[in-house]
Amino acid sequence: MSRAARRGAAMAVAAFALLVILRPALSAARAQRTAPRVDASGGRAECRSVPSRLLGHSVAYCAILPPGYDANKSMRYPVLYFLHGLGENEQILVQAGGMDIIEDLWSEAKLGKFLIVTPAAGRSFYINSRDGKTRYEDFFIREFLPFIERHYRVRANRASRAIGGVSMGGYGALRLALVYPQLFGSVSAHSAALVDEKRTTHVSPTEAVQLSRLLGPAFGTPFDPAFWNRESPFRIVRTKPRPKGLKIYFDCGEQDDYGFNRGAVAFDKLLTQRRIPHEFHLYPGGHDWTYVAAHFQASLEFHSRAFGLTR
Repeated sequence: MSRAARRGAAMAVAAFALLVILRPALSAARAQRTAPRVDASGGRAECRSVPSRLLGHSVAYCAILPPGYDANKSMRYPVLYFLHGLGENEQILVQAGGMDIIEDLWSEAKLGKFLIVTPAAGRSFYINSRDGKTRYEDFFIREFLPFIERHYRVRANRASRAIGGVSMGGYGALRLALVYPQLFGSVSAHSAALVDEKRTTHVSPTEAVQLSRLLGPAFGTPFDPAFWNRESPFRIVRTKPRPKGLKIYFDCGEQDDYGFNRGAVAFDKLLTQRRIPHEFHLYPGGHDWTYVAAHFQASLEFHSRAFGLTR
């Protein structure tokens, strides 16, 4: 097999692997809507949907409500928008054990009270697609945030609004926070799908077709490396003004299965060069829910401090 063929095969395998990123070990059928769940301290999760004119269909979401939310009708809370990875959906925290981690932190008083909301995003990468047919970024900013802030008792200001995510969602969270720093006071990412522009410059026509088939149409059909680079958090940091006051946290596994650890290290260096304050960690581990679960507490506590709820 030629070098080019080997590279194309490896790229296709890596892209295919992205489709199963962060599939939880639990075997519950995720196609079903989850009924509201109530814990002993009063926190609960509810999964509903929001209509979208921009997307032309309703979008499912799950909201985790803190203890006391239903009892105190006058209280307003900060909100964390948590973005799922490729191959996952809005129920990632409800079904993958994330809610158990959150409830434990609440019961141990290690986490302040705030909402956590996850919208379904398919394979959108949380951007407006290359062909303009799926305007997910516009939906998220112009329809989803206002809907949540109308229908839930959240504080609709920058200091009380945060965004975080995993893998594809980590990419989306970093990108959206950097494009709209006036909207978000803090951002976090675990195992973000960060790939420096240097690694996407040379993509053959065959590889481009394979990538678009596996990743979906977000970055073009066939895959358009120039569009990927244009939308990249790397490009945003290099070309936009420094995001003043934005608190940034991200981590990645040293043995990340898709090489995102290299992208994370490069992103850390870029932020440092641009003198953008941030917190970055490289931990042992791969690209799976086991890794995320081990460090999810750190990002939740990061946002709790950013909200001014805990020290």
